[in-house]
Amino acid sequence: MLKKSTLVWICALATLAVAFSAAQAETLNEKLQAAVESGDLAGLHGAIVDLGGERLAEVYFEGADERWGQSLGRREHSATTLHDLRSVTKSVVGLLYGIALSKGQVPAPSSSLYAAFPQYADLAKEAGREQILIRHVLTMQMGLEWNEDLPYTDPRNSEIAMENAEDRYRYILAQPIREAPGKRWIYSGGAAALIGKLIEDGTGKSLDNYAREVLFTPLGIKAFEWIRGADGVVSAASGLRLTLPDLVRIGQMVADGGRVAGETVVPEAWLKASFTPRVELDEYSQYGYLWYLAGGNEHEIAIAVGNGGQRLTVQPGPGLVVANVAGRYNDPESWQTSLNVVLKYAVPEARARLAP
Repeated sequence: MLKKSTLVWICALATLAVAFSAAQAETLNEKLQAAVESGDLAGLHGAIVDLGGERLAEVYFEGADERWGQSLGRREHSATTLHDLRSVTKSVVGLLYGIALSKGQVPAPSSSLYAAFPQYADLAKEAGREQILIRHVLTMQMGLEWNEDLPYTDPRNSEIAMENAEDRYRYILAQPIREAPGKRWIYSGGAAALIGKLIEDGTGKSLDNYAREVLFTPLGIKAFEWIRGADGVVSAASGLRLTLPDLVRIGQMVADGGRVAGETVVPEAWLKASFTPRVELDEYSQYGYLWYLAGGNEHEIAIAVGNGGQRLTVQPGPGLVVANVAGRYNDPESWQTSLNVVLKYAVPEARARLAP
């Protein structure tokens, strides 16, 4: 998860000026390689930087890795290595919801949450729950108790408790009401799980199979893994594993208004809705529909992030797409690696390329 104290830095791309002083003759690949060797990009497993459809850098490194908390030992990462995306998964689920919505397969964001889960009618009768709408789920403002500030190795962490619950959806929906919905942003893997369930119920397909059909295949993504919990349910909060180039394919599609080769994959209207600020997180950053936002209307930036230093940053205006994967799982400072890839290396290179 992202601690709010780091969000200023995570979204500082919108305001931070970075000096470009490296030798022009040095390629971005070389700069990134040198940064890993010096420790400036600790734990980095791979990074890709695209600008306007041109690839400025693509690098991979050896390092210790995990598969959803299980050690994989040290691995030599490459363009074909599947890698945990962790909470970047949530933003992908947001795209899938938008596709399903355009097909009339899921209820609208303005719909009642509990009405979409009639199997939990007993919970729906509790006063206050009728106020929670699906848009409050998409923006993580349900007003229910949830705590992912604890380590993900701690069974009291709400996402881990959800994974261990006999019925994950009842666990989420039965959480005590903390306050009226729409009042406060509370980071919640449970929110992504509910959206994933709405997609599965509405399409009649498992989340991974639906993703293959409507998102991955149109993007040319053939190899992926979507981890299921002990109950056999696909983890919509953190279970997706992709190769780094395929993560970039998603970013390129987003930068191109939801299109690939002129064909619509994700409706542009849904991207605009997703990237409309719904919650002010701090003076630099906002939250939309399962995406972090920065830059304002003139310099719109959409950001997906995950535990361990996973990140996808898309700035549609100039067509800047930056993606990286890393192995600093459960390290509270892991955001520094992914942010440095963007601010210290990708942005200066892009500025130099775009300079008149």
